[in-house]
Amino acid sequence: MAQDKTPRKIIAQNREARHEYFVIEALETGIELVGTEVKSLRAGGVNLKDAWADIDDGEIILKGMHISPYEQGSIFNRDPVRPRRLLAHKTEIRRLAQQIKLQGYTLVPLSLYFKHGRVKVELGLCKGKKLYDKRASAAARDAKRDIDRALKQH
Repeated sequence: MAQDKTPRKIIAQNREARHEYFVIEALETGIELVGTEVKSLRAGGVNLKDAWADIDDGEIILKGMHISPYEQGSIFNRDPVRPRRLLAHKTEIRRLAQQIKLQGYTLVPLSLYFKHGRVKVELGLCKGKKLYDKRASAAARDAKRDIDRALKQH
């Protein structure tokens, strides 16, 4: 399959997710939003840090994502941490639900971005890291940084 080279405007990234979890697979989904939420996203008022996704009745629901209320929104503003529905194909949702149930994986949003004017969520199928895994990945990152520094100096 050819690589998708469409322009992306990244709104927010969940950097902590890659530290806390092994990302097994990444999936691009749409998200159901209202107009004032999209305007707030364009202003950068979003936090993915404590967000996760769950599958309820054949739908992927994103919970814990905070979108700041739009300042000029008045009565049209919604609850900042309300559950939001993610849009994916039914077969993908079934496959993810099966892996969550059988393998003990979890769904974590990795990033939020605009693609062709629409808001997309990169959802990761993740497995939690143990403390020793986090130490090993930090040691590998530090070693790579030292090697890059040594090569840059010579």
